[in-house]
Amino acid sequence: MEDLLQDVQQDGIGAFLNRLNDFLEYSIITLGSSKLTVGVVIALIFSVFVLVIVTEWIRKFIVNKVLIRYQMDVGTRQSVGTIIRYFLLIAGFIIIVQNSGIDLSALGILAGALGVGIGFGLQNITNNFISGLIILFERPIKVGDRIEVGDVSGDVIKISSRSTMIVTNDNISIIVPNSQFIDSPVINWSHNDRNIRFNFPVGVSYKENPDQIRSILLEVATNNEGVLKTPPPDVLFVEYGDNSINFLLRVWTSDFINKPSVLKSQLYYEIFRRFNNEGIEIPFPQRDLHLKSGFDKLEK
Repeated sequence: MEDLLQDVQQDGIGAFLNRLNDFLEYSIITLGSSKLTVGVVIALIFSVFVLVIVTEWIRKFIVNKVLIRYQMDVGTRQSVGTIIRYFLLIAGFIIIVQNSGIDLSALGILAGALGVGIGFGLQNITNNFISGLIILFERPIKVGDRIEVGDVSGDVIKISSRSTMIVTNDNISIIVPNSQFIDSPVINWSHNDRNIRFNFPVGVSYKENPDQIRSILLEVATNNEGVLKTPPPDVLFVEYGDNSINFLLRVWTSDFINKPSVLKSQLYYEIFRRFNNEGIEIPFPQRDLHLKSGFDKLEK
């Protein structure tokens, strides 16, 4: 750079441009019949940078402007947009390399070496990338789904080529490798739709009227705004327990799919209040001890 500045000062713009041209034409490596120069490297870096920016803009435009007109859910739109972006990235990179004048036939040896490297050192990255493509095409999960995989439970907010981002109820972001969704069992609470049924057990004393209990439970469930009216809630008489007769309150919801414990708490608060008002006894475990005779002899 000092030489270039000296040329500008001494010989003017012409000398500077000549030195700059020599710098850009400096050969870094030879690939077959073509040379990889500094200028080509700079052009490649700039072209790839522009390609990444443009494809991301196209993806957002397709997702937020085009596909939204066809009443697709957000997960489907995101998947289609990501697949289109990957296709444009691959096609654009090939076009950039071909137009740069690089002899692609000379890259055969490099590709073979890269394949060996992938086979040994990049197995996990390759596995996660291929798993990401499978997820985008088969769509076992999509953006917006409520899922459980391993010990992780939360909402899918982003699916990338290598990993999937999940946000828990505590607003903690967890990055899960894509291969885990292919190799491990995954619970998808909203794969078909966001209507989920939850079962809440309720036990009362044997002296209570089962028909009255059923009526109260259904009334509590129906009055809760988070419980769907269709399908309607129902109550099952489950069993005669050791200390209680047991019922199962079954409700459908779409609002509490990511926070079932909140709905459970709301219903149990109201059930407890209604049972107190109606004088219904909620039993607790009890044991009756029958003592045999003969203790008076031990006292003597």
